[in-house]
Amino acid sequence: MKKKLLIVANNISGGGAEKVFHTLMDNLNSSKYDITVYVVHEPDSLAGWPETIKFKSIFRHRISKNTFLNTLLCKFINKIKLLIYNQFSPRVFYRLNIRGKYDTEIAFIEGYATRIVSGSNNSKSKKIAWCHIDFLVNHWSLISYRYKAEETKAYSCFNSVMAVSENVKKSIDTMFGIQDRSKVIHNPIDSDFIIKSSEKELPEIPKQSRFRFVTVGRLVDQKGYDRLIPIIAKMRDEGYDTELWIIGDGGDKAKLAGLIEEYNLKEEVILHGFQSNPYSFFKYCDAFVCSSRSEGYSTAVTEALILGMPVVTTNCSGMDELLGADSQYGIITANNENALKNGMIKITNPEILNHYKQKALERGSQFCLKSLMYDIEREL
Repeated sequence: MKKKLLIVANNISGGGAEKVFHTLMDNLNSSKYDITVYVVHEPDSLAGWPETIKFKSIFRHRISKNTFLNTLLCKFINKIKLLIYNQFSPRVFYRLNIRGKYDTEIAFIEGYATRIVSGSNNSKSKKIAWCHIDFLVNHWSLISYRYKAEETKAYSCFNSVMAVSENVKKSIDTMFGIQDRSKVIHNPIDSDFIIKSSEKELPEIPKQSRFRFVTVGRLVDQKGYDRLIPIIAKMRDEGYDTELWIIGDGGDKAKLAGLIEEYNLKEEVILHGFQSNPYSFFKYCDAFVCSSRSEGYSTAVTEALILGMPVVTTNCSGMDELLGADSQYGIITANNENALKNGMIKITNPEILNHYKQKALERGSQFCLKSLMYDIEREL
């Protein structure tokens, strides 16, 4: 008999954690698991997801017939649900919105999903929380709770708390005192898919004359693109002929476009927007740069290593595990603008660049999806 899994996620598209979620869903053994996914915010489309998975949405933006009255009804229902979420306990919200009995209940990400699953009234299910952030650096999840003690109480409801890196584990142990139940499980990454996707040729790619950096991520403050763009300007002023491709979308798009205009970087910095296949851009670039103020365990850096891209990154959670404590597989700098600029200058040296190409290939070959999925399924 299949094991019944409930998985609650905040969203299922857009960021690194969501990409990991897609890989997880693609590779969980459908002959072993009967999977139901509750998404807090209804996705625009379910195209490309495994047909064996049952998707349900808590907050919906459409009903079967997209009429004016149905739209109003949907908005009214969402307002009632939001009121209940904000004013009542997780147990009340769970009882009103989650249907069915499950063997294992998983909150795939911190915040809303974790609060909802903590309210489960199923005393027989195994409950797992999956954490992707360093709570000591970026405690964004607090907005999902009525007060701080409620978040601590939520984590006490879980049998197991999985952290994507050692730093994330340390942060949840410090924040919530759950050393007896926390463990590190690295994100599953589909190396074969990434490599195959990278082989696609792109038409009308600008001819490369400068040293080209590439980065991938949501256009939000956490990713530090507002300090990366001025770095390109400073490198230009110091005589380094470089350019930057930023792949991704988000709320800071207008702000970043303004910085490009302010520093007169229209030729040097290109905002490529969201790309369903960012990997095909990598072959046209020299090095990957991560300017993040905080991370949990960077999916984008992992993908760059798999594709043999030399990496320069700020020192965030998980980077030591990915690149080695002494910058063995990539350059890790202090988490500030000047240090990152010096690291980027360093990797433009052809000898150093070639060294880190070889080290990236070496490290990238060590990511084994089968082994990572085995570790995850063992927890379920």
